[in-house]
Amino acid sequence: MKRIGLLVFPGFQILDLVALTVFEMANATVPRPVYRIELLSEHGGLVRSSAGVQVETLAFDKPVFDTMLVAGSNLLVPPSAGLLAFLREAQEASRRVSSICTGAFVLAEAGLLDGRRATTHWGFARELQQRFPRIKVEEDSIFIVDGSVWTSAGMTACIDLSLALVESDLGVEVSRTVARKMVVYHRRAGGQSQFSALLELEPKSDRIQDALAYAKTNLHRDLSVDQLAEVAHLSPRQFSRAFLAETGQSPARAIEKLRVETARLLIEAGNHSIDRVAEQTGFSDPERMRRAFHRAFGQPPQAVKRAARQQQAVA
Repeated sequence: MKRIGLLVFPGFQILDLVALTVFEMANATVPRPVYRIELLSEHGGLVRSSAGVQVETLAFDKPVFDTMLVAGSNLLVPPSAGLLAFLREAQEASRRVSSICTGAFVLAEAGLLDGRRATTHWGFARELQQRFPRIKVEEDSIFIVDGSVWTSAGMTACIDLSLALVESDLGVEVSRTVARKMVVYHRRAGGQSQFSALLELEPKSDRIQDALAYAKTNLHRDLSVDQLAEVAHLSPRQFSRAFLAETGQSPARAIEKLRVETARLLIEAGNHSIDRVAEQTGFSDPERMRRAFHRAFGQPPQAVKRAARQQQAVA
């Protein structure tokens, strides 16, 4: 039986407990239970969450687990020396070590993320990079797998992480069944953005807003910097500088995000072929759209279409 441990500490984010529900539902899906689930803390007993609710835990002892998960918290509290020592031993003795949300800071403090790719809640990603420069932080990913170490974004991303762990162990059909039982979308791809491009771009000036409004309704057009600058009544150089300053992105990067998210929504609606969606959203051909989907979501348009059909069938 695979031993799954979730390590918590005072002030942990209580939503992270739902990660264990994925393994619970997996046990209920297969003929015989495969996971032994344990909620752990350094000293055992009751541990208070950030919401004030206390949970009963076991004191960690031998660090031999199939998978060790570390919960996150709303505030970054320095982990104890005992907790860090246990995690270092767990990495050596266990098959996988994972963090949820700001639990990545705990793994980083233990030195387990040095030289690795990792992610965390978007609100803490830049601080993680600044405090631990040896980590390659990818702040816009749902979860990342680097060898035996898995890290996830914040809050509900713990569900995506656990579904991916179950899928790795028991196959995609079991993970899909678990997702249906939990009434959630079958897990988002690890590379999928934590943000919505249509909500993320919030420029301050009317000129940049006008250019984006034009882009959103004309995605089928070329949308060059010169064309957008003309809409904004700026020179191309002025427009590029202002756009970057107000949105934090280059015009080309922002337009690709708008195209790919609009394409995803059209594909999920299921009313058009992938070729037609590529044409409507301004991709020169389906192959270019496929590459953009891999960059944005970690999967091709066909996978998004299949997942949407499965969700519709479940509904």
